[in-house]
Amino acid sequence: MTASHATAGSRSNRAVLLTVTCLGQFMVLLDNTIVAAALPDMQHRLHTQLTGLQWIVDAYVLLVAMLLLSGGIFADRFGRKRVYLTGVAVFTAASLVCSLAPSVGWLIAGRVLQGIGAAALAPASLALLAAAYPVPQERVKAIGLWAGLSGIGLAAGPVAGGVLTDAFGWPAIFLVNLPIGAVLLLLGLRNLEESRNPSAPATDIPGTALSVLAVGALTYGLIEGGARGWTSPLILGSFAAAVILFAAFVAVEARCSAPMLPLRLFRQRLFTVSNTAMTVVGFALMGSSFFFSQFFVYVQGSSILRAGMQTLPLSLAMVIVSPYAGRLAARHGFRIVVTTGLALAGLGLLALGMVHADTGYGNVWWRLALAGTGFALAMSPLTGAAIQAVSPQEGGLASGISSTTRQIGAVLGVAALGAIVRTRQSGGASFETGLNSAFVAAGAVTLVSAVFTGLWLARSKPAAGSAAAHRSTDPDAVTAANEAPANSH
Repeated sequence: MTASHATAGSRSNRAVLLTVTCLGQFMVLLDNTIVAAALPDMQHRLHTQLTGLQWIVDAYVLLVAMLLLSGGIFADRFGRKRVYLTGVAVFTAASLVCSLAPSVGWLIAGRVLQGIGAAALAPASLALLAAAYPVPQERVKAIGLWAGLSGIGLAAGPVAGGVLTDAFGWPAIFLVNLPIGAVLLLLGLRNLEESRNPSAPATDIPGTALSVLAVGALTYGLIEGGARGWTSPLILGSFAAAVILFAAFVAVEARCSAPMLPLRLFRQRLFTVSNTAMTVVGFALMGSSFFFSQFFVYVQGSSILRAGMQTLPLSLAMVIVSPYAGRLAARHGFRIVVTTGLALAGLGLLALGMVHADTGYGNVWWRLALAGTGFALAMSPLTGAAIQAVSPQEGGLASGISSTTRQIGAVLGVAALGAIVRTRQSGGASFETGLNSAFVAAGAVTLVSAVFTGLWLARSKPAAGSAAAHRSTDPDAVTAANEAPANSH
């Protein structure tokens, strides 16, 4: 074979690999937003309450959050192609289980399996891409394309969810994953090349298990507290279990030779502040997004299709603004951009808390767009700040932790804001009033975080020592890693 033919073959293989990895991440990100549009239909057809809807969302996000770091290590250790295709197969099979679910319990079980598949698929897709593009400049371009194309899933979710649910019912939002998964498995088996990192650290199984149990116990208490009563023995016991499990997690991580979460990184103020703020971003963004379709359907009387379209300004603003966030941080510093972003997001959510049943959409859409713009400005620079706080060898680990903290915030946001709505309703308030309280609470927390970052998000020296490099697990994190400024203010 001539050199030109070899080069052409290499380019062809890379094009297929880029297609496969982008499509896989697209499927995962689509699932993050498409479900919210179908929640009103799920509530009606499955005869469930708000608590059931919270579990449908949080069952997925919880598993993704807690297994994301381990998924990256698994891919490096046992083979990126193998883990990626396994993740695709699990995610696709779980989507079928979800679509056929006859009850809320079965649907939640399917969502758990989806979360496990996504936690394997997402980091492995990026690891495959990074291994295929060893030249830094080519890798940056490939990852930028991967993040941009797969990120379209975020914007497509509300519209696709509204269209599919309105036409065929909520099971259709999961059935759409089946042809995508089948194509990915066919192309992946034939075209992907196996690669691994023999020196990858061992998986921290005790730490992973304890983290899942601790956050799961806290989530259970928050979701079920409104229904069972905040002083019931079961709820108090779940909160106590969460505290004990978290303490055990800290103790295990402090003694583990290769912890999933090196606690020493939190000695760096920049790392701690950025991850705290990222938790708030996940809390406010996912917690409020959970209610958008429900607000338009139940409060303003929109159809499910129209509600999906009406929530679009938030995701569109994020897709449009996100590519510029890293560049703005490089020019003006982390502190200014993040603080501005959180302030805009907080103001947008507070403004949403003042929307009522008779408020025209012309006076609603800009509030969603304002919140989306703010969150987009904050996310990528926050990950860049976390990366800057650690040694170069731990940049991938830092970006993975940043993504994980955002997902943990998302889990708690859906649980806590749902608890606010349910508590207000149990006190005699309307669903509309409960939603207003939840949006105001999310906005207030975000504004407090803006003040916090404005005061404390300052430069700190990279953590001493180095650890085995971990792969990034999130497109936002990847973009931030590539655009992270050399200096911060």
